Amino acid sequence: MNGPQLNELPADSEELRPMVSSLRRRAASSGELPAADTSLSDRFLIKFLRARDFDVDLSLQLLLNYQRWRKESPEISACLSPSSMLGLLNTSYHAVLPVRDHTGSRVLIYRIGQWNPKDWSVIHVFKVSLMTSEIICREAETQRRGVKVIFDLDGWSFSHALQVTPSLARKISSVLTDSFPLKVRGIHLVNEPLIFRPVFAMIRPFLSDKIKQRIHLHGADFQDTLSDFFSAVVLPPQYGGEGLGVEEACQDWTNQLLQAESLLQQIASHPTGDAAAVAPPDDCLISQEIET
Repeated sequence: MNGPQLNELPADSEELRPMVSSLRRRAASSGELPAADTSLSDRFLIKFLRARDFDVDLSLQLLLNYQRWRKESPEISACLSPSSMLGLLNTSYHAVLPVRDHTGSRVLIYRIGQWNPKDWSVIHVFKVSLMTSEIICREAETQRRGVKVIFDLDGWSFSHALQVTPSLARKISSVLTDSFPLKVRGIHLVNEPLIFRPVFAMIRPFLSDKIKQRIHLHGADFQDTLSDFFSAVVLPPQYGGEGLGVEEACQDWTNQLLQAESLLQQIASHPTGDAAAVAPPDDCLISQEIET
């Protein structure tokens, strides 16, 4: 079987065992993992294998990049608590839409204008993104099909721009390119103003050519072009679709993050372990997809 075929198998398939064992052995012998993080669970390893279609060499590099990123970014990764971000989440800033796109990808929306930099720093914003990423990368279908992101930049201002330093731009690009076990299938910018261009120019050089090719700038007339990438049933009416309203979608995702509080705190303290013992309740969306 080739990589994409292996990716379609369930996590407990015997055909995946050799790759899982090889990745565990090579990661543990790399000398780059802290002693406390060498007990690598199958659940943890399969995320990286699926993100690289079961190429063990590429999966190992991704895993080590992920560990380095976490080590170098403790201000973002060390404490993942949705309840501490509730003020930001309740602004209807962020949602994971309930309907996947036609390829099976998760669709995320970030409404930048809802973020007030006077109340919440860019570190808080990055934490929200990391919490969502850690949750959805546990879903088998998301591991296979990846994510597409819509950034609504309506309301972007100088106060937003001043928060994005070259160091942060590098961290953002690392997550998008080679430091997180999610396939980024598309990045869509809507309502992007002229004053966003310097920030975009700062981030762009750090991105891989593959990611650059997946960035789409839609401008203010986004409803005419987003439909080329997403069906009406996926998108909220505010974005030209027929799906759940964006405010309701934001609230639903906020509720799901809050249900995953214990899970996220365990991931923050022990990211390589198996957090199944504190998995969210059965009525939480993510719990329906994790095990397949």
